[in-house]
Amino acid sequence: MRSMSVRLHTSRLLPVEHGFTTRQGGVSEGPYRSLNLSFSVGDQPERVAENIRAVAAVAKVLPYQIQTAKQVHGDRVLEDLAPNPDSELTSVCGDADALWTSSPGAAVAVRVADCVPILLVDPVARRVAAVHSGWRGAELKIAARAVKTLEARGSPASRLLAAIGPSIRACCYAVSSALAARFAAKFGPQVLRSSAGRQHLDLARAVHDTLRESGVREGNIDLLEGCTSCLPGDFFSHRRDEGVTGRQMAFAVCSF
Repeated sequence: MRSMSVRLHTSRLLPVEHGFTTRQGGVSEGPYRSLNLSFSVGDQPERVAENIRAVAAVAKVLPYQIQTAKQVHGDRVLEDLAPNPDSELTSVCGDADALWTSSPGAAVAVRVADCVPILLVDPVARRVAAVHSGWRGAELKIAARAVKTLEARGSPASRLLAAIGPSIRACCYAVSSALAARFAAKFGPQVLRSSAGRQHLDLARAVHDTLRESGVREGNIDLLEGCTSCLPGDFFSHRRDEGVTGRQMAFAVCSF
């Protein structure tokens, strides 16, 4: 099977090479068709490797320059990492759900299949970050933790540019009444919608509001459209596909 062109969603705000991948442009087959970017979901490793190389080519980096983490649905942020040139593919940096770099030419990335991907850029200090926020990460306010980490290194929140990528949206994300109550208490009623007697959670709104509360300016936040569950031709969705599916990737390159 020949790969198609990798198709990305990008933000008008970010002045670096970056992207939120779709499921289009790879060589994987079956439930992983076609641009699956995870080795841990049951796909053939050689196909995943080819997919990662395709994304690296679009990002204008070598595969090992894409730094990732073992995502654990927590709020740990890994700091100031350098790519490992001994890695043939992505450099895995440890257990975390956010990572940043200021190393020229390096990239940071997270993998998602419904969770909210966030990219942060400081165009002055030349730093980039990638954040993975599922409901656990959103409740822990990992987006705020990432902002605070960058602030501690001299990147004020008011200067940061943020892009929130496609994720499962409120239309498809029915949750338990207990979880809905927890989010309403922490974020306010605006993160919930009622539909057919069920509470639906707007994770992207919770992330957006967390960034605003952290000091990121409204005009510096770009919320990209796209529900991963609604669009099976465009995105993998863990919920829609009942766990048997691939992963998208959100990446930002330190390419100022």
